[in-house]
Amino acid sequence: MSKIRAAITGIHAWAPEYRLTNAILETMVDTNDEWIFSRTGIKERRILKGEGLGTSDIGVEAVKGLLEKTGTDAKEIDFLLCATTTPDMLFPATANIICDKIGATNAFGFDLNAACSGFIYAITTAMKFIESGTHKKVVVVGADKMSSIIDYEDRATCVIFGDGGGAVLLEPAKDEDGIHDSELYSDGSGRVYLHQKAGGSVRPATAETVAAKEHYVFQDGRPVFKAAVKGMSGAITTVLKNNNLTVADIDWLIPHQANKRIIDSVGGAIDINPEKVVITIEKYGNTTSGTIPLCLWEWEDKFKKGDKIILTAFGGGFTWGAVYLTWAY
Repeated sequence: MSKIRAAITGIHAWAPEYRLTNAILETMVDTNDEWIFSRTGIKERRILKGEGLGTSDIGVEAVKGLLEKTGTDAKEIDFLLCATTTPDMLFPATANIICDKIGATNAFGFDLNAACSGFIYAITTAMKFIESGTHKKVVVVGADKMSSIIDYEDRATCVIFGDGGGAVLLEPAKDEDGIHDSELYSDGSGRVYLHQKAGGSVRPATAETVAAKEHYVFQDGRPVFKAAVKGMSGAITTVLKNNNLTVADIDWLIPHQANKRIIDSVGGAIDINPEKVVITIEKYGNTTSGTIPLCLWEWEDKFKKGDKIILTAFGGGFTWGAVYLTWAY
């Protein structure tokens, strides 16, 4: 009996309407458009405005659009996995909240937190449920409301992050196209360079932790940059070797949109044609778990069935990896 392969059979994404431009940031923090764009490649980022709105609301919009595009009823979903660093609540899982809001009453779900690598971790996890033969329709959401944990007086981080996300439908492949391979890695010693200090069990929220701004993202950019380039380029090289491919065989590289300089450095490290590298960071910034599904959605009409695609990401933790797939439609 041949192996069941998981394939992406649909993609949809969503970003909030409000655009936080570099010009607006100039009025909030000591920075300017030239400084931001030259160092990050970002012109604007989307911000979710409104009382009581969270990551689940981003996920709901993405999943609703996905179900409509693919002609899928919410009750057909077997399993919904949400990759996020900014859950609505510590518990219950944002995946469960999304299921409730869309009426996916026959699905089970949970959240996965691998920071900016969340989507590739989640799609690898979800594909195993398809490959096992036990699940036929699995939705993977990658979404974050990063504005909820960003200090808009810290120019090192507030210029980078935005809100948004997307969702893919995974189903058993009808042919040889689909997800072929993935390589995932982690190194917990990297936590000192990129983390949120308070809010967990080690440092629960108190008036003191809030006053000290310990519930915001902390990043030491230089070591993160170095590790990201090394990690993503190494994971891509391993996936290519595993599948007897060269860089020239790849039609599209979809990297996590953390920083344009990181993307360019990864591309240079593996010597790929820049025209094959998908970039959306100028419009959305770094939406953490949401960057890769936003890229897939933005570029969907450029993909052809059978196109060889590499997804790669690096995130706090440290976490990193790469996924090789062929486009299924």
